[in-house]
Amino acid sequence: MTISRRRFLILGAVTAAAFAMPPFISLKAYAASLEQPAMAKLTINVNGKPQALEVDNRTTLLDALREHLHLTGSKKGCDHGQCGACTVIADGRRINACLTLAVMHEGSEITTIEGLGMPDTLHPMQAAFIKHDGYQCGYCTPGQICSAVAVLKEIREGIPSHASPSLTEAPQLIASEFQERMSGNICRCGAYSNIIEAITEVAQVPA
Repeated sequence: MTISRRRFLILGAVTAAAFAMPPFISLKAYAASLEQPAMAKLTINVNGKPQALEVDNRTTLLDALREHLHLTGSKKGCDHGQCGACTVIADGRRINACLTLAVMHEGSEITTIEGLGMPDTLHPMQAAFIKHDGYQCGYCTPGQICSAVAVLKEIREGIPSHASPSLTEAPQLIASEFQERMSGNICRCGAYSNIIEAITEVAQVPA
């Protein structure tokens, strides 16, 4: 009887696995052990409060925030880091929460839209978005606002962008800088001009 190359490889893999297993472990138990995810315990400071979590090592920061801590303001959009809907502020810098693992943020300070302000105590950027209608459908708005807050911080710290005329001089609080730095946050409603107006208004207020 002839054996195809594919069947030969499968039989070889099964045989190797069988010899590699301790004799007292059954195939069923061995298979079950492979299905158990590797878990990790960690503490993340979220919106000023320490949060103790036990998560699958593969859990993204976004899923930890939404599924474990029920902070659903941060949105899952593309899940590939292309739309910016999941943007949060980690240790003072904005990041795409869908592209980083929760276990990478042991001890980090994470700020989500809920930590910036609530309806009765709005952050100035939230109030400006409302005033200038920078939210429309609202799905991407949490990420837009978190990114906008971080953008002003970046500029005030003197961090240049591709739109900055000089790498050594302090960047300016102007529309071209805002547009370049916010380019990673997509608004499918097309509220870009309103968003820039909101950021410009907040930028005029001394930090």
